[in-house]
Amino acid sequence: MKDYLFLYLKGIAMGAADVVPGVSGGTIAFITGIYERLINAIRSVNLDAIKYLLKFDFKAFWQQVDGTFLVVLLAGIGTSVVTFAKIIPHLLTHYPEMLWSFFFGLILASVYVVSNELRSWNAGVALTGLLGVVIAYLITELSPVATPETHWFVFISGMIAICAMILPGISGSFLLIILGKYEFVISAIKDFKLDIIAVFGLGCITGILAFSHVLNWLLKKYHDLAIALLTGFMIGALNKVWPWKQTLETYLDRHGKLKSLVTQNVFPWEYTAATGEEAHLISCILLVIVGFGVVFLIDKFANK
Repeated sequence: MKDYLFLYLKGIAMGAADVVPGVSGGTIAFITGIYERLINAIRSVNLDAIKYLLKFDFKAFWQQVDGTFLVVLLAGIGTSVVTFAKIIPHLLTHYPEMLWSFFFGLILASVYVVSNELRSWNAGVALTGLLGVVIAYLITELSPVATPETHWFVFISGMIAICAMILPGISGSFLLIILGKYEFVISAIKDFKLDIIAVFGLGCITGILAFSHVLNWLLKKYHDLAIALLTGFMIGALNKVWPWKQTLETYLDRHGKLKSLVTQNVFPWEYTAATGEEAHLISCILLVIVGFGVVFLIDKFANK
């Protein structure tokens, strides 16, 4: 029961990370030591598992897909998504600098933790890591676009977002923002719009079942290159979670509220002059340290 409780708590941490644009649940899975087991469990939902179901051999099916692990973890993720879908948007609106500072510390520490998984360094590993940095940075520089709210596009958005959510460093929530579907999906979760939730969920299931095979193959065949790429993703993602941003362009969302469209990172000592808002420098530095410490302690605990 203690193991299941800790697994449930890891699921809560993953769900909270997935709700936040710029932070990846895959990062949390990696630093808590369940990443490869998660990928293997998802990958095991295959033809063999379906055959067991058709034969009504539920015990074999449950063992095949590591059922208890998945159910407990998904329960934690679901609990967290429903809870934090209400809290995170409030914090992003009223305390953005402090919240982003905390997540900056989380990702910064995650870079250190994940890079320690590298077995050896060479030119190929270094170049792959640099490629990951460039890709993630370019993704964070993309601007949101107006997209349809039809079921087929919600399904595709779910497929794309879930692939990013299980990749350390690439934020599925941020990709939803780029696709113009972050607030739409969050609102559907808050308001329990079952049709949108079901279609988005089906897209997630389809995407994760397909992508898990590719990711598992990469980790087995090209372990160091895959880890270097994921580390690079996290370094590049730091561009998105920089706490002090100046809004350059805005847009009206579907509720008529003014939202940031294009932002530019600024130094904290330039922030007040550029935006008229308090930089909260000391509080932000402390929260970066807290975020770093949380990941560092989770890593030490997971190793034990």
